[in-house]
Amino acid sequence: MVMALTFESNLWCKAAERAPPWCTLRVVGEMRVFHLLPIWMILAAAPVLSAQEPVRARHAMVVTVEPHATEVGVQVLESGGNAVDAAVAVGFALAVTHPSAGNLGGGGFMLLRLANGQASFIDFRERAPSRAERDMYLGKDGKPTKDSDSGYRASGVPGTPRGLELAQRKYGVKAWAHVVQPAWRLASKGFIVSYGLAHGLNLSQERLNRFTDSKRIFLRGGQLYEPGELFRQPELARTLKRIMKLGAKDFYEGETAHLIAADMQANGGLITFEDLRQYKALEREPLTGFYHGYSIITAPPPSSGGLGILQILGMLESTGFEKAGAGSALATHYMAEAMRRYFADRSGYLGDPDFVDVPSSSLLDPNYLSERRNTIDSEHATPSSLISAGLPGIHESQNTTHYSVVDTLGNAVSVTYTLNGSYGSGVTAARTGVLLNNEMDDFSAKPGAPNQGQMSYAGEANSIQPHKTPLSSMAPTIVLKDGNLYAVLGSPGGPTIINTVLEVIVNLVDFKMNVADAVARPRFHHQWMPDRLQVERGFSPDTIERLKARGHSVELISRQGEVAAIVVNHGWLEGAADPRTEGSAKGY
Repeated sequence: MVMALTFESNLWCKAAERAPPWCTLRVVGEMRVFHLLPIWMILAAAPVLSAQEPVRARHAMVVTVEPHATEVGVQVLESGGNAVDAAVAVGFALAVTHPSAGNLGGGGFMLLRLANGQASFIDFRERAPSRAERDMYLGKDGKPTKDSDSGYRASGVPGTPRGLELAQRKYGVKAWAHVVQPAWRLASKGFIVSYGLAHGLNLSQERLNRFTDSKRIFLRGGQLYEPGELFRQPELARTLKRIMKLGAKDFYEGETAHLIAADMQANGGLITFEDLRQYKALEREPLTGFYHGYSIITAPPPSSGGLGILQILGMLESTGFEKAGAGSALATHYMAEAMRRYFADRSGYLGDPDFVDVPSSSLLDPNYLSERRNTIDSEHATPSSLISAGLPGIHESQNTTHYSVVDTLGNAVSVTYTLNGSYGSGVTAARTGVLLNNEMDDFSAKPGAPNQGQMSYAGEANSIQPHKTPLSSMAPTIVLKDGNLYAVLGSPGGPTIINTVLEVIVNLVDFKMNVADAVARPRFHHQWMPDRLQVERGFSPDTIERLKARGHSVELISRQGEVAAIVVNHGWLEGAADPRTEGSAKGY
């Protein structure tokens, strides 16, 4: 005998501003069916049914999107390495085991905070080649071409090897060869293909098939890899062995640099040997801010991610939105309206700070945040057409990856790096095994005009110039509580990165979730233009209806972001890999 409860018709669910957990849990069909139990037992059990448990460890923790890379990081920590050593080793390992986003031929950001309180931000983002021009991706008809998305002309100068080396040489304690060797071993001896990798390669056939080395290495000439098979990459292993012996200098001035430059020249690419030789990773001052008693350390420009998180939190600070509860229509509405306003500012003002004046202090000024906050109507969505600050935001691909590390001393590292699109430009540089990025697609191909997907516009601050860094949303973030390490987190996802990281912080700080629940919770995203609120499946239908009633154009999406997070909780490290991925958290 069973009892059916139709929650849409339940008056309490209908009336409540906050849809209760047992409404939120039921996402398919109109009914949730339970075995016959007293109603109080069903209601009491509902919150427990949704609970996630973190992975816990006393000493150190690594969380990544791919289990082989997680294992590499833990092994480096157990052998005496610190969090920076482990993070660098993970970065190289993901270039082998997670080729859709892990990379040598891309770039990214590393945020670190040492146990003594010192914090630093390492910018190893790709940069435009010296031959790049403002209108280089416009056709004769004046419209953007597809050259910024795939092929040899799509790549910016890679920064990952230089950035990882800068971090390890300055802040690590192990020998360089020790942190590169695990990646070399994975490439040389091979690793077992997971379902996720096999599926991703299958989906990327069209992109990879166009290029000889990519087709041979990743598609096996048309004989696609199956889960459980061994995947070896001998050319990448040789490149890693040279880097292991000679450092990043090989990638930028040695044999690898010459191979990349020659392949570029032979195929109409932009990157020259001199571009590679001149590339330097930069160390910048992190952005810092405060929210509800917590300190936030995050990414400065040329990332728009950190500034976005701080501005949105600043707008939310004194609204009391959190009292409505996680998943409520009111809390979601307030957060979406703050997101909308930040993304308007992002489009008008954000770019590479070495080329444009980014008014970070003005955008975070309490008076300005108060003005923005006061324009939020608690009962009605503000049409994006009524909010101005330059032109609508840029397009970004979402195939990035993030990982987080904390060591036994309390050093913390948060890394987000990328090839931009899935498998980058699709190009594998001949005789290197190195997939190259398509990061030039993150510039404004035609400032003031829609991108190829007609989804958004792009501003002048992010126009193409030689040696310039394209605007990014990557937001590696570290949170402190009472001056002590509390959380390390980040996510891939293009513009959704900002809101994904923001929502996990709010889940932790305001809604008091454990890290696993905070990461698993359904997410949402608003980026001003297009004027729509995207929500993951899992939100209560009642909440969605209430958002629509406020004037939001709601679009259901399958997934948003892939968070890797660690929280310090009463002497325990608690890690959570995103359940949306095959990722893993491991510690000791």
